[in-house]
Amino acid sequence: QVHLVESGGGSVQTGGSLRLACTASGNIDSTTYMAWFRQAPGREREGVAAIYILGGSTYYADAFQDRFTISQDNAKNTVYLQMNSLKPEDTAMYYCAATDIRKYIPDYLHRRYYTSWGQGTQVTVSS
Repeated sequence: QVHLVESGGGSVQTGGSLRLACTASGNIDSTTYMAWFRQAPGREREGVAAIYILGGSTYYADAFQDRFTISQDNAKNTVYLQMNSLKPEDTAMYYCAATDIRKYIPDYLHRRYYTSWGQGTQVTVSS
């Protein structure tokens, strides 16, 4: 199991930016993919972006392709989510997730494939 801690959330105005960080500890050597999900009140948790830790390939949900960027710093065991041009509809709790799955994953942004989760960090965008 991997322990994940998110940070970087906060309150910004429309058009602002935030960078979320997710630091991993524990059994991180077996981690293959890490991802960011978000959940707004009354809505399902949705995948935002994922990254293949071993090679750096990135995957995005279509809605975030142009505004969000996922990256990693292996020396710090940290994955980031840079969020630009934020909108009120981006208001949500953002969660980091990790998996050690090594077989083919048909959807890197589906929560079913992720086994370790952080506690989340709140992002609030005001108009």
